[in-house]
Amino acid sequence: MSDDLIQLRKGTYHDSVTLMRISRALTEMPGVEVAMVAMATELNLAIVRDLGFEPPPAGPGDLLIALRGADPARAVEELDARLTARAATTTAAAATRAATVSGEQPPLTTYSAARTPADLVLVSVPGEHAFCEACDAVEAGLPVMIFSDGVPPAQERWLKELAEERGVLVMGPDCGTASIAGVGLGFANVLRPGPVGLVAASGTGAQQVSCLLDWAEAGISHILGVGGRDLSAEVGGLATMRALRLLDDDPATELIVLVGKPPGPGVAGAVREVAAGLRTPVVEAVLPETDLTEAAGRALRALGRSVPGWPSWPGALRGEPRSVRGLYAGGTLCAEAAVLAGPGEFTDFGDDAYTRGRAHPMIDPTLRLEALSRVRADEVVLMDVVLGHAADPDPAASLAPAVARTPATVVTALVGSAGDPQDLHRQAAALREAGAAVFVSNAEAARHARSLL
Repeated sequence: MSDDLIQLRKGTYHDSVTLMRISRALTEMPGVEVAMVAMATELNLAIVRDLGFEPPPAGPGDLLIALRGADPARAVEELDARLTARAATTTAAAATRAATVSGEQPPLTTYSAARTPADLVLVSVPGEHAFCEACDAVEAGLPVMIFSDGVPPAQERWLKELAEERGVLVMGPDCGTASIAGVGLGFANVLRPGPVGLVAASGTGAQQVSCLLDWAEAGISHILGVGGRDLSAEVGGLATMRALRLLDDDPATELIVLVGKPPGPGVAGAVREVAAGLRTPVVEAVLPETDLTEAAGRALRALGRSVPGWPSWPGALRGEPRSVRGLYAGGTLCAEAAVLAGPGEFTDFGDDAYTRGRAHPMIDPTLRLEALSRVRADEVVLMDVVLGHAADPDPAASLAPAVARTPATVVTALVGSAGDPQDLHRQAAALREAGAAVFVSNAEAARHARSLL
C-alpha cells in the first residue's frame, strides 16, 4: 500500500540541478514510486498536481516535497541527509575560496569582481537579474556570456549596443554553449583543436555541427555563441557581426561556420555584407535553407577534406507508424527535425516556457520522460540526446528504460563527440538495446523517421 506525503519548507532555496539529482536518487529507493523535490514555481506546482498531489499555497522561494511510496518518511530522512551533505560541501568550498585571497573579502558583486584580473564574465542568474550583472561586466570592458534566459529583447539590444561602444562581445542572453580556445562554457563537448571557428545563434546547433566536424577529424578553434535571438529584427545581429570580425582576426581560424535560424527582415543582408568583407571564408548553416549535417559537409569540402559516412545504429520497428512526435531538448534541432521529418507534433522542452524554475532538459529529463510515457503505438518518437560537459552524466540510464517500455518506434539523434565524458558508444549501445535507432546526425535521424511512415 502506498502513502502520499507532501511538505512545504518556506523560504528554503536550493538550485534546480541539486534538487533534480536528489529527486532522481529518491525515486531509485526501494518502495518509492514518485519523488519530486523542487522549488514551488507555477510549473512545478502544476506537475505535482498532475501527479495526483494537492500542494498547499506556495511561492517560488519555497521548497516543495512530494513523495509517494510504502515509506515516504524514510525518503524524507534520505532527503535531509543529502541536503545536509550538500550544504557542508558548499560551505567547505566557500572557505577554500576565501582562503585563496589571503584573508581578503572575496568579491560579492559582478562590479567588484570585474575590477580584479579577469578575461570574461559568465552570468547565470534568474533572467530578471541578468541584465544588471551583464551591464557591470560590459561597463568594465569585459566580454560576457549570459547563460540566463528570460531577458527582454530591448535589454538585449541595449547591452549589445553598449558592447559595441566598449569594443567587447556579448554572448547571449540564452547562450547555452561557447568554447574559447578549447575551454568550454555552458554545455560543451570535448572537441579536438583545429581550424574551424563557429559563430552560433544556437547552442545545440553549434554542438551538432562541431561534433560532426570532430567525427571527421576537423577540429574547432572557438565557438562564439551569440544567443538565439541575436539574428532577430529586434536585436539586429549585433553580436553575430562582432563575433565574425573577431574570428576573422584569429590566426588559428581558417574557416568560419555561421549557425542559426532564419534571420529577421534586413538582418541577413547586414550579416552577409560583413561576411563578404572578411579575409576568412564563411559557410552558412542557417535553417531552413540548409540542414546542419549538410552544412558540416560543405565546411569539410571547403577545407579540402572528404565527408565521411555519419555513424548510425539500427533500432526496432514497433507497430505501424502514421505520424511523428518530436520530443526535443534543443530548439534548433527541434526546428530542423520539424522541417525534415514531415507532418507531426514537435515540442522543444528547452524553450523558456518549460525551463522557468527548473533545470534544462539536457540536465533534467523529467518532462520528456513523462511525454514519452504518453505516446501512441502508431507514432514515431524522434528525440535528441545531447552529450558533453554540464549535460546529464548518463542520459541513457533514464531514457533507455523509458524507450524499452514505450509501444512506439523511437529514433534518437545522439549529439556528442567520442571524447565526451558520457562515452558516446556506451550511450548508443544502451539506447539501441532498448530498441531505439541511433544517429549522430539529427538530419539523418529525421529523414529516417519520415521514411518509416
